Amino acid sequence: MSEDFMRAVEEGLKLSKRLYFGKDRSVAPPKPPPPMSKSPQSYVPTAPMVYAVIHNPAIVDNPDIPSYQPHVYGSCDPPALIPLQMNGVELEVECFFDSVFVRVSGSWRVHCVMASKCCDCRIAVPLGEQGSILGVEVEVPRKSYSTQLVSVKEGLEVGFASGADGGYLKPGLFMITIPCVDGGTNLLIKLSWSQKVLYYNGDSIISVPFSFPEFVLPAGRKVPKKEKILLSINSGEGFEVVCKTTSHPLKERRCEVGTLSFSYEADVLKWSSMDFSFSYAVTASNISGHVLLHSPSFDDVDQREMFYVHVVPGNQHNKKVFARRIIYVVDTSGSMLVKPLEDIKNALLATLSELNPADSFNILAFNEGTSIFSSSLKHATKEVIEDVLQWIGVNFVAGGGTNILVALNQALEMLSGSGDSIPMIFLITDGAVEDERHICDMAEKHLSNTASIGPRIHTFGIGQFCNHYFLRKLSIIGRGHYGAAFDTDSIELQLPKLFNRASSAVYASIVINSMDQPNEIEVYPTHIPDLLSEGPLIVCGRYRGNFPEVLELSGIAADMKNLTIELRVQKSKDTWFQKSKDISLQRIMTTQQISMWTAQAWFSEDKQLEEKIARISVMAGVVSEYTVMVLVESRSLSHGGSTVGKEKMVSSKSDLLKEGSKSERKLLLNLGLGFGNVKATAENLPPGSEEVKAPEAAEIIIQAASNLCGKLCGYCCCMCCIRVCSKLNDQCVIVLTQACTAFACFGCVECCLNVCCKGSEGN
Repeated sequence: MSEDFMRAVEEGLKLSKRLYFGKDRSVAPPKPPPPMSKSPQSYVPTAPMVYAVIHNPAIVDNPDIPSYQPHVYGSCDPPALIPLQMNGVELEVECFFDSVFVRVSGSWRVHCVMASKCCDCRIAVPLGEQGSILGVEVEVPRKSYSTQLVSVKEGLEVGFASGADGGYLKPGLFMITIPCVDGGTNLLIKLSWSQKVLYYNGDSIISVPFSFPEFVLPAGRKVPKKEKILLSINSGEGFEVVCKTTSHPLKERRCEVGTLSFSYEADVLKWSSMDFSFSYAVTASNISGHVLLHSPSFDDVDQREMFYVHVVPGNQHNKKVFARRIIYVVDTSGSMLVKPLEDIKNALLATLSELNPADSFNILAFNEGTSIFSSSLKHATKEVIEDVLQWIGVNFVAGGGTNILVALNQALEMLSGSGDSIPMIFLITDGAVEDERHICDMAEKHLSNTASIGPRIHTFGIGQFCNHYFLRKLSIIGRGHYGAAFDTDSIELQLPKLFNRASSAVYASIVINSMDQPNEIEVYPTHIPDLLSEGPLIVCGRYRGNFPEVLELSGIAADMKNLTIELRVQKSKDTWFQKSKDISLQRIMTTQQISMWTAQAWFSEDKQLEEKIARISVMAGVVSEYTVMVLVESRSLSHGGSTVGKEKMVSSKSDLLKEGSKSERKLLLNLGLGFGNVKATAENLPPGSEEVKAPEAAEIIIQAASNLCGKLCGYCCCMCCIRVCSKLNDQCVIVLTQACTAFACFGCVECCLNVCCKGSEGN
C-alpha cells in the first residue's frame, strides 16, 4: 500500500504541471525533485502533509487564474495525490519525563482544483519514536471536522468508511481523509500525537518529523511564510537540565531547576528541511528520583489517587555496571526468510562485538525444534566470536514452524544458578502461537523459584502477525523490556536499541517499600524492571488511603551490594506540573495503565477489564485495542458561514454527537496492534504481508443484508420459529417475506452509496 501511495504522489506531481501561476518568474510553481533523486522514498512524508485526492484530472487548475489547458479525458484509478501548498506552520513540543506530546498547527490551500469544483483532501502525519495519534481537527468554510475515540460496540453503529478514509498506511504514518473541499479553500488543521524520548550515551533526545519538501512552498515571493516552534522540557524538581544540541535556532524563554523552555519564530523563504531535534542531559551525581501524587479528574473511570515514580540513573559513565550472562533466542521459522533474518544477523554481530570478555553468552535458534551454539555459556572472547559467526552462517536458515515454549524453557534452564551477574534472555520472533498463555504461566512459575536476580526476559516482536501483548506480558513477568519493529525496514534500527538499553542495568531487583499505608494499591508494571544507564525508570499506579511522605526503594547495585534509596513525595498541585496548560499527569499515567491492562486483559481473558480499558481510553483520548476512531463532521450553525466553535468541538464532543442535525460520524479503522495471527504464523507468511485491505463491495452488501436476519435469529430459538411458521397462512408468509426483503434492501442501498460514490469532485 505504501508503494501505491508513492506512485499516486508521483502522478499528482505530473498533474500539477498543468497549473498556471502567471508570467512572472516569482510566481513559478515549485519544482519536484530532480530526475536523479526520483525514487519512491523521495515522496515518503517526513513532516505533516496534505494532498488533494484527484479522481478526475480535468478539475486540476489554478482556482485564481484559469490556464485554459486542453481537456483531459478519463480518470485516475487509483486517484492521484497532489501535495497542497502550505501557508504557515507552528510546532509545539512538550516533554514530560520520558513522554513527548506534539501539536502541529498549519494552514494549507487547495491550490490545484478549480474554484467551482471540489475534491477530498488526505492528511498524512508521520509519527516519531513509538508515536501514537491523539487527535485531528480541521476547519474549512461552513464545516469543521474532529476525531474522537469511541468503544468498539459504539463504533459498530457508525456508518462504514473505506480503508482510504483513515488509519495507518504503514507503521508510524497515520492518514485521514477530509471529504469534499472546494478549490481555493484554506484548511486550518491541528494535529496532536505522543511519542517517546530517545536515550543515547546519557543524553535525552527529542526528534520530531519536521522536514518539508520544496513542492509545498506557496507560489510567489509575496506570500508570507511564517514558521514557529515552541519547546518545553520538564524533567522533575531536583534535576538540572543541560542543553546539548538543537537543529533549529531556539531562543531561551525560561530556565529553572527541572524546567527549560525555548521558542523560535521567523518569516522564512523556505520551510524547514530537517527534522526538529533537541538533545539535553539531566544531571544527577547518583541514582535519585522523586514521586508525584495526582488526583483523578471528576470524569475519570478510576477514582483512586495516582502516583508517579521517576528515577534517573545519574552519571553512570565511569561507574560499574552488572556483568552479563546472555542467551539470544532467535526465531528461524519459514516466515523469517531473507531480510528479517539477515537484519537480525547484522544486529547480533554488532552487539557481540561490544560485549566485554567477562560477559558470557549463547545463541539458540528455534523453529519447530532448537539448535544451540554451545552446551554452556561462553565468554565473549575474539576466538569465540569468530566461531559463533561461522555457526550463525550455517544455522540461521529460515524454515519450519514456530515453537517458542521449548526454546524459552531451554534458555531458562541454562541460566538457572546464582552468580554475580544479571542473566538475560532476548527472545526475537515474528509469530504468534496457540500456547502463549501457557508460556507466560511457565515463565512466571520458573522465575518465582529463582534467586534474587532471576533471568530477565527481554522480548522483540517483528511485524504485526506476532502477538505484541503476549511479548509485553512476558517481558513484564521477566522484569525485562519490550521492543518492536512493525515493519522489516526498521529491524536494524530498533533491535540494537533494545540490546544496548537492556544490557545497561545499574540497579536491579527493585522493590518499593513503605507501601503498607495505602488501603488498596496497584503498581504498573507489576514486576518492576531494572534501572538502566540508558534512560530513567518510570513506575506508576493507583491507590486509596494515605501515601507515605517518603517512598523507599531497595535493590541491588552493580557491585552486588544492597542499596536503599529514599524518594521525596510531592503533590502535583504544589509543583511545576500544575503549570502545564494542556498535558496532565493523568494522560501520561493513563497511557502506561492502558498498555499494562491490555496485556493483562489478553492474558486473563477478562471482559470486564476490557470494558474498563475502553472507558478509560475514551476518557483520556488514548488509543487502545478496545476503541475505534471516528471522524465527526460539524456543519455551520448559521447561514452566515460561521462554524461550530472550537470549544464545543474539543470540550463537549459527546454533546455534539447527540445533535444529529449538526454533526455526522464516519468510522475509521481500528488503530490498535491486534493480538497476533496464529493462522498466518502457521502458514509462515512473512512480515509485511499484513497490509489492511478494504472489504470488497460484494462482501459489504452481503454482510449488510444478513445483519437483520442475524439479529432476528438472536432473539428466538429454532423450535419457536418452526412452530410459528407452521401456523402462518400463505398471505402472511408472502407479506413477511416481502418485508424482510425490503429491510435488507435498505441496508444494501446504504452500503452501495458508501462503496460506489468514491469521488467527491464535481458540482
